[in-house]
Amino acid sequence: MSDTIRRLANGSSYTVLQEKLDNLRRNYNLNTCDSNLGRICELIELTSKVQGQLFTAMSLTASEGGTYGGVDTLKSRLLPWLGSGFTASSAGVTSDTSLSLLQESVEKDRKIAQLEAELRLSKDDLDNTVDKLNSSEAELEQTKVESGGTLLATEEEIVNLRADLRLSREESKKYKRQVDELGDFERQVRFLRDEISNLRGEKEILQNSLRRARSVSPSRARSPSPSRRIPLSPLISPTHAELTNSIRHSRLVARFNDLYAIDRLDMQDRLRRFVDDDEMVKRILFIATCESFHVAKMAYRSFRLRARRLLSPIHTGPGELEDAVNDYIVRNLDLHDLESSVDSVIRSMNVNPKISFPPECDFSLLSPFIREVCRVAYAMQALEPPLDVPLATDGELFSDAKYRRSYDSEYSAPLVAYHIWPTLMEGDCPLIKGEACTRRGALSSPRRSRSPSPLRSSSRLSRSSLSRDRGRSTSRGRY
Repeated sequence: MSDTIRRLANGSSYTVLQEKLDNLRRNYNLNTCDSNLGRICELIELTSKVQGQLFTAMSLTASEGGTYGGVDTLKSRLLPWLGSGFTASSAGVTSDTSLSLLQESVEKDRKIAQLEAELRLSKDDLDNTVDKLNSSEAELEQTKVESGGTLLATEEEIVNLRADLRLSREESKKYKRQVDELGDFERQVRFLRDEISNLRGEKEILQNSLRRARSVSPSRARSPSPSRRIPLSPLISPTHAELTNSIRHSRLVARFNDLYAIDRLDMQDRLRRFVDDDEMVKRILFIATCESFHVAKMAYRSFRLRARRLLSPIHTGPGELEDAVNDYIVRNLDLHDLESSVDSVIRSMNVNPKISFPPECDFSLLSPFIREVCRVAYAMQALEPPLDVPLATDGELFSDAKYRRSYDSEYSAPLVAYHIWPTLMEGDCPLIKGEACTRRGALSSPRRSRSPSPLRSSSRLSRSSLSRDRGRSTSRGRY
C-alpha cells in the first residue's frame, strides 16, 4: 500500500489536476465549446484514474487491517457517499500503467502550454506584421497620390532637363570647335613665326649679297696717259638661281632644326604610351629619319631621270639641260608621292632588326613624322649642293665634329651606343651636328633577332647592312 501512496505523491496527480483546472478557468472564454468539453472530460478521466488508485489503496489498507478493520469508517463515510449517486470508475488498468499515463499527460500538458505560449507570441508577431503591412499600404497609397499629383510637374522637369542637355551639348560642340580653331591658330602663329625667321634670314642674305656687290665696284686708276688705264673689274653679283637656292637652303635648315626640336619630341611623347624603353623610342625615331632620307633620295633620283627623259627632246636655248632639269624639279616639288615614300619607310622599318614595336600597334603611328621628314629630305636633294645625312652604325667611334653627346652619355666612352638624331651634311662638311649616346660596352648592345640562331642572325645582319651601304655609296657616286 505504501508503494501506491508514494507513487501517487511523487506523480503530483492532484497538482496536475489543479493546474489543468486553472488553465481551463483562464482560457475558458478563449476556447471553443468543444475544446472546453474535451478538457473537462480529460479532467474527469484523470480524476477517475486517481480515484481508481485510491480505491486500490483503500482495499489494500482494509485487507491489512483484518476482517473488521476499517468497517465502521467505510460504513460511515464511503457508503453514504456512494449512495448519493456517485459511481467510481473501476480501475481497468494497473497502478503502474495509470501513473505512467498521468506522467505522459503532464508532459503533454507542459508541451501544450509551451506551444500555446509560442502561438501567442506568433499571434503577437503576426499582429505586428499586419499593422506594419497596413501602415506600408497606407504610405504606398499616399505615395501614389503624391506621385499622381506631381507626375505632370516631373514630365515638365524632364522636358526642361532634355532641353538643357541639348543646349549643353551644343555649347560643348561650340567650345570644341573653338578649341580646334585655337589649335589651328597656334599652328598658324608658329608657322608665321617660322616664316618670319626665314624671311629675316633671306633679308640678311640679300643684304650681304648687296653689300658684297657694292664693295666690289669698279675702281678707276689715275694715269697720265690713256694707254696706261687699268681695265674695269666685272661686277660680281649673285644670280636669281643662286639667291633662290640660298633662300631654300636657309628654310630647309631651319625646318630640319624644327624637326629635331619640336616634331621629334612630340613623337617621343606619343611613342612612350606604347613603348616603355626610352632607348628603343630614340632608336625608332632615328631609324625613321635615316630611312626617310634614303627613300627621299631614291624618289628624287627616279624623278630626276623622268624629268631628264621628258625635257631632253624639247630642250632648246642657251642654258644646259641639267639647269633646265633642276629648275623643273624645283618648280614641281609637290609632285613627290609622299604616301608612297611613307609606305616604303614603314616597310623598311618592319624588317629592321634593331627596333621592335608592341603587337597592338605598328609603325603607321609615325606616319605624320615620316611624311614631314620625307618632304624636307626630298627638297634638300634639289639644293646645290644637296644636303644629306651620313651613314651611322652602332659601335662606331664617336666624332665631335659630327655629333654631340646626350645628357645620359658616358663622356669617357669612345664608342657610340646608339644614335638619337642624324648629322646634316653639306657635301663632306657637317652643317648641323647630330646627337648620340656613348657608353662603354656599346658593341654588346642587344638587338632584335628574327632567327633561332643569334650568330646566323648577326652575320646575316652584317651582310645585309654591308650590301645596303655599298648600294647607297654606289648610287651616291653614280649621281
